[in-house]
Amino acid sequence: MEHSPIIVVGHKNPDTDSICSAIAYANLKNQITPNSCIPKRAGSLNNETAFVLDYFHMDTPELIEDVNTQVMDIEYRKTPGINDNISIKDAWKMMGELDVVTLPIVDSNNILSGIITINDIATSYMDVYDNDILAKARTPYSNLVDVLEGTLVSGNPHNHIVSGKVSIGAANPQLIEHLLQKDDIMIVGDQLDTQICGIEMGISCMILCMDAPVNSLVLQLAEERECSVITTKLDAYTVSRLINQSIPVKYFMRKQNLITFQLDDTVESIKEIMSKKRHRDFPIVDDLGHYCGMISRRNLLALRRKKVILVDHNEKSQSVDGIEDAEICEIIDHHRLGALQTISPVYFRNQPVGCTATIIYQMYQENQQPVSREIAGLLCAAILSDTLLFRSPTCTPLDESTAKTLAEIAEIDLQAFAMEMFEAGSSLRNKTPEELFNQDYKTFQVDKIGIGVSQISSINQHELDLVATKMQTYVSDNLASMPVQLVYIMLTNIHEQTSSLLAFGNNAIQYASDAFGVEAKDNVCILPGVVSRKKQVVPVLVGHLQSEL
Repeated sequence: MEHSPIIVVGHKNPDTDSICSAIAYANLKNQITPNSCIPKRAGSLNNETAFVLDYFHMDTPELIEDVNTQVMDIEYRKTPGINDNISIKDAWKMMGELDVVTLPIVDSNNILSGIITINDIATSYMDVYDNDILAKARTPYSNLVDVLEGTLVSGNPHNHIVSGKVSIGAANPQLIEHLLQKDDIMIVGDQLDTQICGIEMGISCMILCMDAPVNSLVLQLAEERECSVITTKLDAYTVSRLINQSIPVKYFMRKQNLITFQLDDTVESIKEIMSKKRHRDFPIVDDLGHYCGMISRRNLLALRRKKVILVDHNEKSQSVDGIEDAEICEIIDHHRLGALQTISPVYFRNQPVGCTATIIYQMYQENQQPVSREIAGLLCAAILSDTLLFRSPTCTPLDESTAKTLAEIAEIDLQAFAMEMFEAGSSLRNKTPEELFNQDYKTFQVDKIGIGVSQISSINQHELDLVATKMQTYVSDNLASMPVQLVYIMLTNIHEQTSSLLAFGNNAIQYASDAFGVEAKDNVCILPGVVSRKKQVVPVLVGHLQSEL
């Protein structure tokens, strides 16, 4: 099984830094080790990020909704599918060669049509006594020839047995006339008179045992009466014992109420199903029903967790769903340390800078890897976005100098590009309240209190005033169903470098008023000079709540 590339992904409700850093870091890893990583996104693009990707002609990373271990991550068996016309004998032989107890049966388009198990074969051999079973199963003559290790002297191997029973021509012709019926299959030795009698009675097939010679008269008569003739070195007893093994597997296969799994099913979901069923093996199919392989409980011991590199966050609440089930390989971030736990030691790089992209550019330099114009543009845009064109208090001299270097490589004018990017990102009028709220929303935990902080930025104060009205209604209507107790919304005016802090929840506005030392008016705190959630809002709120609770 080939190793899947490592997923590089930012946080939910991704901003420009989260998306651009994921793309740039995956590109760096691939320059060092080709095809080792792939960038993904854990949410929808905002307008600003969409503008940046379009400006530098970069593809949007594929959305990934969870990183739970799936069937596709397991080393399941690629047991080949078989045609439903092969004989029970061949199916048994294949089971022995592959050391399996279940075979999948597929049609010409590789669509799963059924399965056959070793128990089904045992049933066919031990519990079936019908002497017309070959006809009921529409057994191909080719199966009969193969199982009996014989030779088809006369007849079409592609024809099927459609009527008649199996009889042994051991009696004299007078008795044979009373035993045989039209279309029967007769097992016989070298008794010439019995052979002729059987053909004249209208049998459909004659099996000559012990390599009995085929008389020319008998052959001519068989061809005239369209009677197939098979010769075999086996004796009559062995032929009669083996003949049922020529039945095609479709007659005994299971095709109703099959339990199948799909490649994107999670391991947890299939474990539950497996625990309730006694089956040894389960088929795997894709969305269109095409057969992919077989899986058993034993295969679950060799599962491979998805490998993930996290950028621009290190908290479980902000990570893609199922992160606890994945193998975190690296974390590249510039935020406070969260409560994320890893299975084993990982490479963790966390620096007190204004943007993850600043760190990633350092890593390009440290690894002596070139930076293309497109990647430089993405990294520069991320820094401009996170630092609000160097106006945010989170911005460091390293962020500013890095952005200027990247701007030269990307061949852009910092001021003009930033204004164009902010203008594209501040188109808020056509978004729903839910989209506005979630486009840059993060949650935090203080003791048993969950806090959610959303930030909406614009260069247009009138636009922010309209958004404030929408947010008041939206959060008031949905707070009870949110998994947090306190919700704050920062409406940030980039030009004026000020934020209006809306508060929701029990005592939320009082906590904010006390924490920032300002008087609240109409459920809003005006915070001049406050533009950074990470550095100016969350630490103040969290510190105050910790002292109060």
